[in-house]
Amino acid sequence: MSDLPKVAVVTGASQGLGDGIVTALRAHGYRVVANARTIAPSSDEGILTVAGDIGDPGTAARIVEQAIARFGRIDTLVNNAGIFIASPFTDYSEEQYRRKLHTNLDGFFFITQAVIPHMLQAGAGHIVQITTTLVDAADSRIPSVLASLTKGGLAAATRSLAIEYATRGIRVNAVSPGIIKTPMNPPEMHETLGAFHPMGRMGEVSDIAQAVLYLEDAGFVTGEILHVDGGMIAGH
Repeated sequence: MSDLPKVAVVTGASQGLGDGIVTALRAHGYRVVANARTIAPSSDEGILTVAGDIGDPGTAARIVEQAIARFGRIDTLVNNAGIFIASPFTDYSEEQYRRKLHTNLDGFFFITQAVIPHMLQAGAGHIVQITTTLVDAADSRIPSVLASLTKGGLAAATRSLAIEYATRGIRVNAVSPGIIKTPMNPPEMHETLGAFHPMGRMGEVSDIAQAVLYLEDAGFVTGEILHVDGGMIAGH
């Protein structure tokens, strides 16, 4: 098993950060299991796509089953799937609330629970959450309590899991982005959104992908929330 290439599972992998993380991991020599609600099969034999709602426990089970059947192992999990809805708190609908919890928290819970037994069996593993600096640096210009509620939960869970599994070979970290150039943010908004960062510009998908790779290779780092946010956290 040790002679096989490492295998990473990436959720929310059809576009934006997830797609960029998949590309970076492949360039790093990893085989990748890429999940999204809808995702087309890949022509790359090193990428297995598994379509399905990550908030559904059945999807998590299928991802793990197919990953083991195809590649024989799971070394890394990147919990990237997430929904962001900026809204005044009292304007959030119950549907938005349920949808955020379903994807951001249920999605993390079921797939993480499903991969950890395989990592424990191997004696090694790495789990990475993608959160947001808004968790640590709330901004009245971007009212987003549900992001803080869900992604803040992931940040806390990252530290807790890191300690729970620190002696058993599994590291757990998170990347906390600022506002990144993804399909979620149209080009006409880039200048406005860039101004939220002390560096005066938005981040690139590659910035987040490189942060994941750094954590992947940083064997003595666990429980870390790595801010990749153009100085947003330092500016508060």
